[in-house]
Amino acid sequence: MTFRIRTLNAISQAGLSRLSATTFDVGPDVVDPHAILVRSASLHGQPIPASLMAVARAGAGTNNIPVAEMSKRGIPVFNTPGSNANAVKELVVAGIFLAARNIVDAAAFAHRLEGDHETMEKLVEAGKKNYVGFELPGRTLGVIGLGAIGVEVANVAISLGMKVLGYDPAITVEHAWRLASNVERVISLDQLLRRSDIITLHIPLVDGTRGLIGDTQFRSMKNSAVLINFARGPIVDEPALIEALDSGQLRGYVCDFPTPLLNKRPRVVTLPHLGASTREAEENSALMAVDQLREYLTDGTIRNAVNFPNAQLARAAGVRRLALANANVPNMVARISTIVGEAGLNIADLLNTSRGELAYTLVDVNGEVTDALVQRLAAIDGVLSARVI
Repeated sequence: MTFRIRTLNAISQAGLSRLSATTFDVGPDVVDPHAILVRSASLHGQPIPASLMAVARAGAGTNNIPVAEMSKRGIPVFNTPGSNANAVKELVVAGIFLAARNIVDAAAFAHRLEGDHETMEKLVEAGKKNYVGFELPGRTLGVIGLGAIGVEVANVAISLGMKVLGYDPAITVEHAWRLASNVERVISLDQLLRRSDIITLHIPLVDGTRGLIGDTQFRSMKNSAVLINFARGPIVDEPALIEALDSGQLRGYVCDFPTPLLNKRPRVVTLPHLGASTREAEENSALMAVDQLREYLTDGTIRNAVNFPNAQLARAAGVRRLALANANVPNMVARISTIVGEAGLNIADLLNTSRGELAYTLVDVNGEVTDALVQRLAAIDGVLSARVI
């Protein structure tokens, strides 16, 4: 079978080269796609092709994808967590230095200087006192969110001589293993805010995190605190941020999301969404997204879907594989097994795993799988999609 993949936005050629031309038809004009590979284009409001099996986002955020609608159709939405972690980490560290040493304002001051050499020397000596900053060793960095990026930022800060506090109630075992042992885990956001000199955000934008840092949180911070946001702009309540800056409650704000309220405001540095804007990060994201799509389409494997559980089942030679996305309800595996048995097929292996209200089932069988069998499985109440691989 040839799988059709529609690409939206420019995707790294290195990533696309992973897809064999004999198995995959790839391009922006592909009709009736089995999968969509997207970077920044929005799928909201767009019709979902009846042929669609999967969507992959070359990046971590999936705000541009209607995940709930895809879930109802049994379509996994993949992202690429960690693929741009180094790029974002480097920019976050740069942001910390920008704030600590007032580099942007100082550079702007130097850029405006006029006159001969002697005049400029006098102006420099007179003006530099306005840009006195602070050094990082001994300062406390609070990292909110200990995922791939947050862990890397925390570890770098330790190497810079900083004390690091980390807050993440949902940290994974994998990320916990990678975290430097001298990062102090705190159990509440308020505790982190009260103790930190610099606070950096590394959490996704979801309903529960929108406006997470607002008036109450700013009042909990030290008056000299700096807030760094290279996650998502709306995580910070902007009117509350402006009030905290104007009142002196907050020393400075560095983010990757310019807005009319923030533009040209004192003690604010905004960058034009540069977090993952490196050639290396774009290539890593494309490679990861392509690999995940390929594995899902050709083998039913799920890695890094934001709406379905991870699922990987070793496949023996000569078996046919059934892949079913279904609601996480009782007796589903029994109903699937019964129908497969009634079709005269032996189950060689089976995997059923769940995530919240959704589940995913892989069934390896000996023998030929008919269209009629797939249709019977798809007709089970609670099955969202069914296919044979």
